[in-house]
Amino acid sequence: MNHTDLTEYVKQFEQNGYLLLRDVLPQERVERLNLAVDELIAMEPDALAYNLYNSVERHDEIASLMDEPSVLPLIVNLLGHNIQLHISHLTIRKPNPMDLDTSTQSFINWHQDGPHPQFPSVGGVTGLYYVKVCYILSDMSQPDRGNTKVVPGSHNRPYQPECPDTRQKIEGEVQICGKPGDVFIFAQNLWHSAAPNHSPHTRRQLFMGYSPIWMRPIDYHTASPRLLEKATPYQQQLLGVIDSNPFKYYVPDASMLPLRQLITR
Repeated sequence: MNHTDLTEYVKQFEQNGYLLLRDVLPQERVERLNLAVDELIAMEPDALAYNLYNSVERHDEIASLMDEPSVLPLIVNLLGHNIQLHISHLTIRKPNPMDLDTSTQSFINWHQDGPHPQFPSVGGVTGLYYVKVCYILSDMSQPDRGNTKVVPGSHNRPYQPECPDTRQKIEGEVQICGKPGDVFIFAQNLWHSAAPNHSPHTRRQLFMGYSPIWMRPIDYHTASPRLLEKATPYQQQLLGVIDSNPFKYYVPDASMLPLRQLITR
């Protein structure tokens, strides 16, 4: 990804609140990731829907995506280099033509991501606190396959969907349609939801979220020794290991943040 591409992607992201990048992962990589997903699901009780958090801890193939070189420079230029991996979340939605509710939330209604109580807002507009990358691992080239739905530009203005139920279509909504290997990137303050899966296809999406390193990650208090022992310098920073002094997480030295090398603007 060259400087011109990065500049254009940043502009689109700031305007729309999301990006859809085509053919980011080769099919051989997608196949390996799906084999990893198969292994994880085989250990879970049978269900219509799965939400598996801290996915980087569950399989090395998934962990390798945290610093994916075709995506990470863009994230750094969107959010800055003082970042960490905030969440790694595998979501699976099997065909559900009857719209059955499940214990693992088959339906995610319209929302902005964030804590409770919510992030501060000014004039009804919430700032950007973290960015999510969605790796599409199944055929989601058509709508109503459990696709993520968004309202473009809703991160930049006071906005509240007139109907929070994702099963009802609202004005301006867009379903993100992509093929295995495509990548969808969006801001946490963009209004989004998940469409029902009325197709014969199982939805598989793997989310990697990135936030400032001073925020507490969702997945763990401290990354496991198993992950850290073979982590690259980029991965060590993304796993929150920069210094033994906790004050440095608030005011880090430049030498503690190798991702600064990826800044181009």
